[in-house]
Amino acid sequence: MQVAIITGAAQGIGRKTAELFAAAGFSLLLVDVRRCEETISALQAFDVQFDEVVGDVSKEETSAQAVTAVERRWGQADVLVNNAGISLIAPVENTASSAFARVLEVNLIGPFLMARAFGDLMLRQKRGSIVNVASIAGLVGIADRSAYNASKHGLIGLTRTLAAEWGGRGVRSNAVCPGWVKTEMDIADQAGGGYCDIDIENVNPMGRFAAPGDIAQAILFLADPDRSGFINGHALTVDGGWTTDGSWESLRLRKR
Repeated sequence: MQVAIITGAAQGIGRKTAELFAAAGFSLLLVDVRRCEETISALQAFDVQFDEVVGDVSKEETSAQAVTAVERRWGQADVLVNNAGISLIAPVENTASSAFARVLEVNLIGPFLMARAFGDLMLRQKRGSIVNVASIAGLVGIADRSAYNASKHGLIGLTRTLAAEWGGRGVRSNAVCPGWVKTEMDIADQAGGGYCDIDIENVNPMGRFAAPGDIAQAILFLADPDRSGFINGHALTVDGGWTTDGSWESLRLRKR
């Protein structure tokens, strides 16, 4: 038996990751600020155990509750997927400090608290894998997203620090850096009028958004010690080549 904890499990990447891990036979603890009803419904198709914790990952009581639930039911934690996150689109000069801080609380403080809590259990086990869902916004600058960019740059830094501190004690830490993914978050962001599908499709060499499954497969790969057991402290870019392509748009589109 293996046990995975997935935050932000109610929708998008988190939901698809839960389904993929269930198909691989993992028992699952789902963590989200709201009930994971649709995810739980999807998990009924798999012969696996699961539980959920409803709570804000930026609060210490949520990580404490999650660890207690896992220890009581399964007594072990093999994988922690820090996927919960929020977005904020605004120019720096129009970004309130409270809004900036809130993004960091969820996107960076939350993974820290979850990693610290489950890291204690994994270190006692002398094994475990932490996968943080960062973003290409943690590798490059993207206009009008100062808080989100800062949180994801910080999350990659946290990932590398955990890898350095815990790798020799059996606990690996890695990050996945998606490009734009077609999820509920993208739909909400587009509703603000800042960009549309064609903006993403034209800048990506593969001409499309990522699907949640593209990211979930990368998470499962990094979680699996048989397939990625000597990968530690890595930020795996899953962006269709976005951050490698320096072409201008007309040249990029001419090649399709």
